[in-house]
This record gives sequence, structure tokens and C-alpha cells, in this order.
Amino acid sequence: MTTILIAIPCLLTGGTEIQTLSLVEALAQGGYRVVVACYYEFANSMVQRFREAGAIVELLSPDGTRKRGRQEWLHLYRELKRCVHTYRPALAHVQYMAPGAAPCLILKLLGVQRIIATTHTDSRIYRSLRLLRFIQRHVADAFTCITLRAETEFFASAHLFETSTTLPKHAHCTIYNALPQHIRIRAGERRLSATPTIGVVSRLESIKGMDLVVPAFAELHRCLPQARLLVVGDGSLRDSMHRQAEELGVARLVSWAGRQPQDKLESFYDQIDLFWMPSRSEGFGLSALEAMARGCPVVASQVGGLPELIQDGIHGVLVPAERPDQLTQASFEFLSSPERWQSMACAAQARAADFSRERFASQINNLYSQLLACTF
Repeated sequence: MTTILIAIPCLLTGGTEIQTLSLVEALAQGGYRVVVACYYEFANSMVQRFREAGAIVELLSPDGTRKRGRQEWLHLYRELKRCVHTYRPALAHVQYMAPGAAPCLILKLLGVQRIIATTHTDSRIYRSLRLLRFIQRHVADAFTCITLRAETEFFASAHLFETSTTLPKHAHCTIYNALPQHIRIRAGERRLSATPTIGVVSRLESIKGMDLVVPAFAELHRCLPQARLLVVGDGSLRDSMHRQAEELGVARLVSWAGRQPQDKLESFYDQIDLFWMPSRSEGFGLSALEAMARGCPVVASQVGGLPELIQDGIHGVLVPAERPDQLTQASFEFLSSPERWQSMACAAQARAADFSRERFASQINNLYSQLLACTF
């Protein structure tokens, strides 16, 4: 059985880990033995999910601590060397390029024959693109991105990988994320509630625009008194968002669900009539896709991969980042027209089906088979 080594910094509950789990599931379907090497932090629940998907999980830092500087390189070299010598992978897939460049170079030095690198965000988090481009041109046999926008920012050109695509060596391409296993496409149509619920499912952090949510909702409530707000998630802004709700007089209208297990998220999306994603930066927008799958239209910032996921006016509405006034205005107009809401809810469900796990598995296994067979 051919062994694949997947290298990833963390196994927590973020979008990168969820999509890496989809990768493991796809490879297991393809008949590969999958080893996941996690360098640093991990959640036991996520480690268990990876193991249930069929992966062997190696925790390179059993206490989850990070090394810095020279110690980080020594740690990664020593532990990845142990994994390579133990499992003899035919191909390594390095997830996330911070600090993915170091594992790519180390795995190359350790003699791994084929390397894929994937970045899960846009170019703004990288201080310099020169190292990333060096990895693409000289180290990785293929470099994948999760949006065309990110690929264009990195390499000045982009194309979607399809099962009919034949890649030259050191090519770059885009493979969109898949709808996670814990979210199903809703069967049947939804109806707009008489007391519409605005919802967010997110880390409560500034990069996700969560500091804008309560003020925007308070303004919406003035125009639409029957509206309610549901907040699912936790983070560093939790307390300040609670204070905002109190100061703006909407605390009684906000439900705080906290962080929820992923297998419970469907029931929360089904309570939401309009999903907000006011992110300042977004790699792909997995939560928006999950909401759409449950027939929930989205009002989102026009950042990152969101414009590739959501066609403005068809599956939802896109507004400029940092503009809570436009978030409020678009939502009021949206919720004031049940016919428009119904049309977008149906279109959102149909759009979510384009990101099926079956399509993702077919693309991934086609890519791997090309690399392993050296057909380029």
C-alpha cells in the first residue's frame, strides 16, 4: 500500500484542519495509507477524528508546545526524519506555508520523492513571496491553492484543477475546498422566519470582523425590530461583544451559543435566516459554504475567496470590508423581500453542491496518481 505523509502545524478546529480531514478521507477512499504529522498544537477531539478517518497520527510535540528559531528547525528535522524512516512515504503533502517552507525543504533533504505544498490563505500573511515561489519552482512537484485569487496573487496566473487536467512538473493550480462531512446539503426549501435570525459561526476575532457584528445588528434592529442575533463561537472578543450588546441595548436579543462541536453545527445553521461573514481577511470562507448548504443566504465581505464562492446577488450579497453600515443596509433590503430571500436560499443550496466531497476526492486522487506515476 502506498504511504502518504501529510505535514501540518496544528490539529485544532480551524478551516485548514477541516479541509485536511477532507483530504485524509479522499486519500483513504483512494486506497492510500495516510500518516498525519502534526508539529505543534492539537485538540484530542480532532486527533480522534483524523484517526477515525483512517489516518495514523504522529504528534511531533506531545505537549503541543512550539519551538522557535534554530530549535524549531532542529525539532522539525529530527521528528520528520523519524516519520520518514518509519513510514517510507512515497509522497508528502505539506499543509499551510507558515511554517510550511521549512518542512518542504527538510522533506526534500530527507529524500522524499514527491512533495505537494498547499497554502490555505491569501498572500497578505507572507512577508515575502520569494521563498514561497522558490518552493513552488524548485522543491514542490505541485503547489495548490484554495482560491484562484490567492493563486494569482502568488504566481500572477491561475487555473482550476479538474480531473482532465495534466500538470507539468512544478505546476501550480487551484483546488477548491470541499463541503465538510459534518454538513449535509439540506433537503427541501426553507422559509424566511417571521422573526428573522442573523447568525455568525466563527472564531470571535478581529480578523473575522466580529467586532462589527453587534453594532451592525443594533442598527439593523432599529429598522427591523423583530430581528434576532445568534452568535456561535468563542474567542478573544467574546467579552467585548457582550459589552457592546449591553451598551447598545440589544443584549436581550442576542443568543450566545459559544463554541460548538462540529457535529452540532447543522442545527445552528438551520436556526439562521441570514448568515453574516464580515471578515477582514478570509482564505476560502468555509463557514459561508456550510451556511449555504443549509439553505441560508450570506452577506459577506468582498475579501479573499468569498467572491469566488458567492456570486453577488445570486447566492447572497457582497459588501466592502470594514463597512458595517453597508452590512446593515444590505441585510435590511434582503430581509424586506421574502421572494428575493427565497430565491437566494435555493440558489445557495445549489451552489454548495458544486463543492461536493466526491468532486474533491476525484480531483485529489487524480492529482496524486499523476505525481506518483510521473506522467508530467
